[in-house]
Amino acid sequence: MFTYVRQSLAILHRVEDGVLVSALLTMLGVALFQIVLRNVFDTGLTWADPFVRRLILWVTMLGAMVATREQSHIAIDVVSRYLGSFGRAARVARVVFSAGVCSVGAWYSWEFLQYEREDGTIAFGIVPEWVCQLILPIGFAVMAIRFIIAAFLQPRSEA
Repeated sequence: MFTYVRQSLAILHRVEDGVLVSALLTMLGVALFQIVLRNVFDTGLTWADPFVRRLILWVTMLGAMVATREQSHIAIDVVSRYLGSFGRAARVARVVFSAGVCSVGAWYSWEFLQYEREDGTIAFGIVPEWVCQLILPIGFAVMAIRFIIAAFLQPRSEA
């Protein structure tokens, strides 16, 4: 049972990493191609700039998801280091607070996504804006779940 869960999580992590790397490389490639087209050929792709802006959002959220998974996100833990025996409680409180913030982010980004879907705004080409922003509720929800799980696990630095 646990082997199946670990294998499934390992596959999910590889997919997550692959999507992040693909989005980053695509973003860099399209931006570089756009620069070459503008500076060398005095032309450009009309969809390239909006596409790259949307990929920045995806790379940011995917990177935050990976950082949360690896427990390497930005953490203000200066106080918890000096609390001694209360340090674990402070860490758990910090992680639960982070889960709450991400949960609120997931909720409101989902509501925002619904408004964008009703509005029917086009991001670039034929791609609706809400499709580009789908990473927001997904990313916040994944981070909230990972923070909740982290509240019950021993941090890697203490393992």
